[in-house]
Amino acid sequence: MTDDQQLRVSKIKNGTVIDHIAGGQALNVLAILGIDGGSGDALSVAMNVPSDRLGKKDIVKIEGRELSQAEVDVLSLIAPAASINIVREYDVVEKHRVERPEVVEGVLECPNHNCISTKDEPVESRFAVTDDGVRCEYCETIIRDDLPAHILVE
Repeated sequence: MTDDQQLRVSKIKNGTVIDHIAGGQALNVLAILGIDGGSGDALSVAMNVPSDRLGKKDIVKIEGRELSQAEVDVLSLIAPAASINIVREYDVVEKHRVERPEVVEGVLECPNHNCISTKDEPVESRFAVTDDGVRCEYCETIIRDDLPAHILVE
C-alpha cells in the first residue's frame, strides 16, 4: 500500500477513540455523546472506512475526554460492535469492547408523556435493553428508532 492510499488521522494525546462503529453511525454517536462540534474538544471523524469485520466502519476520536460508563452503555445501543480505547500521552492505556447492559437508568427519556418517569416524581428513568430496542420498565413503551432524540440532557 502506498502512502497515498493510507488513511491518515493524527494521534490524540489524551482522550477516547471509539472504533468499529457501524458505517454511517458516527453522527449518531456524536449526538448521543452531546458533541456538536462547538464544544471546543478536538474531534476526528472517519466514516465508511473499509473494515474486515464490518465491511465499512466509522471511527471517532475525542481529544481531552474519557467516556463515563453511562455514556458507554448508551453508546452500546447503537454501536454494539464498538471498541473503546482510552489514550493517555499518545499511548492506548485501556481497550475494551462495549457490552450491552440489560438495563439503562437515568440516561433516556420516555416518549410517553403519561409515564411516571416523565412526571414531577422522584423516579429515575429505567429501560430494559431488548433485541429490537429499549423498553420503559414503568409504562412498557418501546423505543426502536431515533435513540439520540431520547437522551436526557444534563
